[in-house]
Amino acid sequence: MFTGIIEELGTITKLEKEKENLHIHIESNITHELKIDQSVAHNGVCLTVVAIKDRSYVVTAIQETLNKTNLSHWKVGDQVNLERAMKMGARLDGHIVQGHVDQTGICTRIREEDGSWRFSFTYDPEKSNVTIEKGSVTIDGTSLTVVDSGKDHFSVAIIPYTYDHTIFKNYKVGTIVNLEFDVVGKYVARIMELRGKEF
Repeated sequence: MFTGIIEELGTITKLEKEKENLHIHIESNITHELKIDQSVAHNGVCLTVVAIKDRSYVVTAIQETLNKTNLSHWKVGDQVNLERAMKMGARLDGHIVQGHVDQTGICTRIREEDGSWRFSFTYDPEKSNVTIEKGSVTIDGTSLTVVDSGKDHFSVAIIPYTYDHTIFKNYKVGTIVNLEFDVVGKYVARIMELRGKEF
């Protein structure tokens, strides 16, 4: 379980393909605090640490993860958002994030406003995921509040701190992002779907 509050940025230093698996080597300032078998969210994807050496560690993504996320687009030198699992009893500063990406989205517009930025995204509505105004959504692991919600699109407002301390500063129109929709909203949507089938 995560909160969507990014702790640190990591840098991809090596990508190794082994059959259908992808071994990802990442250098970060929190590597010395990690341990083998620990869960870390990488752009919102929960992956297990399998090796550690000096300032770098390794996580492995299976084919299903590569199919459902933007990990297959990663390149050496890319930065990724990192968050370790939340501690029980600590403040939940973001919202409940599972680290299970629902689908990818595409950045369609970036608009600089007076002291902030507004990023717009679109996604495939056929997967039955929804956003609501002032609700929560996770973009590449970052917990954010939705504005301009539509059937297949939404926007978020990014303050300077978030812009500087996440990979939002690297986004361009066309960037593919990982989306995790609010878990409560997903349960409500599923219940409504099942009730609709009963009548």
